[in-house]
Amino acid sequence: MIPTHGLHLRAVLIQALRTFFIDRGYLEVDTPIRIPAPAPEAHIVPLTSEGWFLQTSPELCMKRLLAAGIPKIFQLCKCFRKGERGDRHLPEFTMLEWYGAGSDYRNLMADCEALLRHLAVALGNGGVVEWQGRRIDLAPEWERITVAEAFRRYAPCTVEEALAQDRFDAMLVEYVEPHLGMVAPTFLCDYPAVLGALARLSPTDPAVAERFELYVAGLELANGFSELVDPVEQRARFFAEQEAIRLQGRDPGPMPELFLAELVEMPQAAGIALGVDRLVMLFAGANSIDQVVAFTPDG
Repeated sequence: MIPTHGLHLRAVLIQALRTFFIDRGYLEVDTPIRIPAPAPEAHIVPLTSEGWFLQTSPELCMKRLLAAGIPKIFQLCKCFRKGERGDRHLPEFTMLEWYGAGSDYRNLMADCEALLRHLAVALGNGGVVEWQGRRIDLAPEWERITVAEAFRRYAPCTVEEALAQDRFDAMLVEYVEPHLGMVAPTFLCDYPAVLGALARLSPTDPAVAERFELYVAGLELANGFSELVDPVEQRARFFAEQEAIRLQGRDPGPMPELFLAELVEMPQAAGIALGVDRLVMLFAGANSIDQVVAFTPDG
């Protein structure tokens, strides 16, 4: 169980998150935890609930709210992913997501910079954060590096070779992530198009998606992107993910038809998911995610 001082730090951080977005005109929303169909993703296994699913992310419902005409929204909620357990993973965890109409992934990067600086001030950290022996300065311009460049710089193979060998994730974790965000936070940008998920492709280079992940001291905190708003292309990507799930020997479940039907009304936008428990780990100086939640899956 988390120590009392840790509960206080977590509470202050969560209230500071809310203040940040409310002061910037975002509407806090609350979407269902139990849904008929999540986005099919080969690397995520959802938990079932009487024929439906516990959300792995509030993403689809929040995008439906954008399609309904609400321009700036955020949410703090519980998400669930089967089999995720370790020093940085929980099967039930807290997620922050925010979406803005008319934004792209560059706007999200600016949001992240402002948000972490806001939290550092709220928690009395004076513009820096210390984690696992690293002192990370939040003030200077944060590093932006493409996935292709990061693999050239740190990995023993190119990103194309890693994808061809189906070793992208393994190479990323072993060789690339330990170098990211060690002086200032790092945005790992422009993922290969095949890893675009629900992100739109770059209009200047369709080989990459306008997607990034945020790292501080090697800890991945967030995944954001310019949103794909083409329902035909999104359906094709979902079909590809469903086929990948079948090849794993799993049932891909139903297609999220309500989301696809309303996607045609969604404006150009950007959205991001940030792991709140990991954020608390960072500001608490904790080595394990178990140290920053009131109760672990073991009790």
